Amino acid sequence: MVNDSKQTPKVPSNGKDNGSRGRTEEESQTSSRRALLKTTGVVGTVGLAGCLGSGSGGGGPSGPVKIGVLAPEPSKNPIGGSIANGAKLAAKQLNQNGGVLGKNVKVIVKDTKEDPSTGKSKYQELTVGESVDFTTGIFTSEVLLNAMDSIAQQQTVHMGTGAATPEATTKVKHDYEKYKYFFRTGPVNSHYLGTNMVDFAKSQFDSMGWNSVAVLAEDYTWTKPVTSVLENKLSDTGVDVPITKRYASGTKNFSSIYDDIESAGVDATYVVMAHTGTAAVVQWKKQQRQFEFGGIHVPMQFPSYYGSVDGACRYALTQNSATPNAKVTKKTVPFTNSYEKEYGKYPVYTGYITFDAVKQYAAAAKSADSRKAKKVIPKLESSTYTGTTGTLKYYGKNETYPHDVVYGKDAVWPIWLQWQENSGSGVQQAVWPSDVATGSYKKPPWI
Repeated sequence: MVNDSKQTPKVPSNGKDNGSRGRTEEESQTSSRRALLKTTGVVGTVGLAGCLGSGSGGGGPSGPVKIGVLAPEPSKNPIGGSIANGAKLAAKQLNQNGGVLGKNVKVIVKDTKEDPSTGKSKYQELTVGESVDFTTGIFTSEVLLNAMDSIAQQQTVHMGTGAATPEATTKVKHDYEKYKYFFRTGPVNSHYLGTNMVDFAKSQFDSMGWNSVAVLAEDYTWTKPVTSVLENKLSDTGVDVPITKRYASGTKNFSSIYDDIESAGVDATYVVMAHTGTAAVVQWKKQQRQFEFGGIHVPMQFPSYYGSVDGACRYALTQNSATPNAKVTKKTVPFTNSYEKEYGKYPVYTGYITFDAVKQYAAAAKSADSRKAKKVIPKLESSTYTGTTGTLKYYGKNETYPHDVVYGKDAVWPIWLQWQENSGSGVQQAVWPSDVATGSYKKPPWI
């Protein structure tokens, strides 16, 4: 069981990888497999491109459909646990309904440890060692970018369900034939996360009384496209933005930053945070700072976060993919109820997205009547699939971000929630968009 209330995601401190560990494992595994194939006399009949590019027969390989899941510390990190559990629940439901193409679905989980070298080697274990049909997961952008060439080399579909960097789909744009195996099922990429923050501001800031805000973002790869959009577009909504600050990734004390924000006299701080978010929101509440607090705050997306910070997140606001009670689509609440019944808790957003990725892949394979990547990819490209987080469809190869899930009201449109209290318990109240709202925004009483 994953303790969702006590873990926040971790990222390597330098966000970079020298590649030596990944190359060594890849080369040794490839060499070993070639040796095995040579000794068994089948060199030339089975390739090293992963099982979707191998096998005989019209539908691809025989045996169970294998799903390779890449998750950070799934036994203790709620992000990784939700990735793994979302895939397992989808597989269970598929198996209860005949599997995929008449075959049972098997889930194989590997721990990326949020380390680029480890993530790459675990990807190789899944594709070369386990011959999975497709892979999903990967939370950290640095891990994903380090795996992109391996995804291309193995020619195995990967449906991303966590990392938001636009650099991945930019690679698809620049070299489609090489990188076409990558799709991002969610969340929307960082550029569109920023666009959604602007859309929320345009729709809601006036009624909330947020006439001036300070933009505050942690200095990680994933936040750069978000702050770029905010710098270029937020002021166009009519809001005053006197401060835009990217602070050091290891920041633990926000007192001096908050002093500057209060001195600027803004109505709120508009945040972009994951790894440093808990310290930021706890200090905001404890110090009774004279500005409101909201934006993208990944820890606040965890359904059990309220208890882990003793209610410090009350009145704070965050963007999210879904909440347990918001009817984003007809599938959202049934999924969260099934997940809670299976695992005793509600999923983090990566659980919704990974569940959707597995189900959408299964639908594409069924439509293609094949597990081969070259047949599944066109079906994914033309797919319009109702998931738990919205209507899933992908940008075409001639668009800016090919194979990114489409952002928009008729596609994937993030929701906004505020932590409120009901009968002494914390509740994630969806406050926007209006058609999925379960409550309305409330101002902190000390302001």
